[in-house]
Amino acid sequence: MKKNTYYGTGRRKGAIAKVTLVNGTGKITVNGKDVHEYLPFETLVMDLSQPLDITNTKDIFDVDAKVSGGGFRGQAGAIRLGITRALLEYDKTTSADSENNLRKPLKTAGMITRDARVKERKKYGLKKARRAPQFSKR
Repeated sequence: MKKNTYYGTGRRKGAIAKVTLVNGTGKITVNGKDVHEYLPFETLVMDLSQPLDITNTKDIFDVDAKVSGGGFRGQAGAIRLGITRALLEYDKTTSADSENNLRKPLKTAGMITRDARVKERKKYGLKKARRAPQFSKR
């Protein structure tokens, strides 16, 4: 079997993930560790593997992700977007006909859109971005 490699970059909050999809058995590694060892919550593991579940490609590819910045939730979101973009690259190269199109199910599940929400910066005179100090009349 030919070793095809597909790449995708994902971003979420402060995290950036470079994802590589290689033909394999469905093993997911993040920064050289197994995904269950790297991420502390099973829900985050389920979240980042959603694109593979939707497209029924979980047993076809091995996922290798290099991720930096942000927290665990942001990193999981970045990996998810990276996997989605790599799957779209795979779909582009393999199917010339629209019969085996992965884009439509991924789009309806909301996987393709990058979540642009980031933490708002703190303003001077306030405790947080919008939280004002308690008002005292006297």
